Amino acid sequence: MNVLVINAGSSSLKYQLYNMVDESVLAKGRVERIGMDSSILTHEVEGKPEVREVSEILEHTTAVRKVLDMLTNRRFGVLKSINDIQAVGHRIVHGGESFKQSVLIDADVKLEIKKLFDLAPLHNPAHMMGILAVEANLPDVPQAVVFDTAFHQTMPKSSYLYAIPMVLYNKHKIRRYGFHGTSHDYVSKQAAQFLGKPIEELKIVSCHIGNGASCTAILGGKSFDTSMGMTPLEGLMMGTRSGDLDPAIVPYTIGKEDLTLNEVNSMLNKHSGLMAISGISSDMREVVQAMEEGNESARLAFEMYTYRIRKYIGAYAAAMNGLDVILFTAGVGENSAPLRKKVCEGLTFLGVELDEERNQVRSDETRRITRDGSKVEALVVPTNEELLIARDTYSLLKAE
Repeated sequence: MNVLVINAGSSSLKYQLYNMVDESVLAKGRVERIGMDSSILTHEVEGKPEVREVSEILEHTTAVRKVLDMLTNRRFGVLKSINDIQAVGHRIVHGGESFKQSVLIDADVKLEIKKLFDLAPLHNPAHMMGILAVEANLPDVPQAVVFDTAFHQTMPKSSYLYAIPMVLYNKHKIRRYGFHGTSHDYVSKQAAQFLGKPIEELKIVSCHIGNGASCTAILGGKSFDTSMGMTPLEGLMMGTRSGDLDPAIVPYTIGKEDLTLNEVNSMLNKHSGLMAISGISSDMREVVQAMEEGNESARLAFEMYTYRIRKYIGAYAAAMNGLDVILFTAGVGENSAPLRKKVCEGLTFLGVELDEERNQVRSDETRRITRDGSKVEALVVPTNEELLIARDTYSLLKAE
């Protein structure tokens, strides 16, 4: 079975085509600048030159058609016809309380996703455009949706409720949902397999550290608590997001700076985090380079960023009454040795013993970065959310 995985944004669309016999990636690519006359489609096939095409793509239906044309292209494609695609899996950011697991798409599922637009106004409407675009191009092909929030639906009420009037939860479902669920789910299973231990016996803190970042306490293979909240703004300091802050700062800033609520929201989501403190970049690589060159603002940003990760790991160790494994994943977590070193050096009280040489190794494979005999293991686990989406889609179809 060939499964096409799609992640649709408001002006972009990423795709990967999997052969589920061996879970190999047949092709992958992205469409950027959807809605413009200079849209860019980039297509990659293993062992072949990258293909880049610039054309007018004004909406997602055309974007999907262009992708299908590329996948079946005689020179650059990997399929004889679009009939060789047996299923399509979509990433959906927010499933609210409606979706505790991945599901096949039908009219009821689409209606429920639309009801959740208010919880993820920047993401869910774009994902829906992707679903409808596939429907228009592949009307008879089954589609599945995999939710970022679904993995966290195992959290107890004591973890996901906010200490605000219950009427706000009962009426508007204001609560912690958490995100990066597909990533946390995938890497925790990979870690258990790597260690040769049943995941049900492990207490894990998974650190998904990219431009967006979150920590999740995984107890016995299930999400017990997570740092992101009702939206991805809460929790760790991120590339351009503030993370945790006193909510009274919002009305105070509005009053002092004569800003609108939307302006403050934009400030916290797009102009804070590493970018705001370093004054240089939201990219950890550039911040570390500047720090090593003596830039004190960059050093402060790095210190704040790593301190918050360490603080969450310590809190989750307390929440689970113990800790067996720390996982680093996503762009920064997988590639920034200085970040991993700084975080682990402050966790020796838990029994974390970093191995400097192992931490410097770069690899696409799961690897240990602590010394043999370390009481708490620290692993780098490359995430693969697209593969998990393909697996869930495949499993749903097999179960039909």
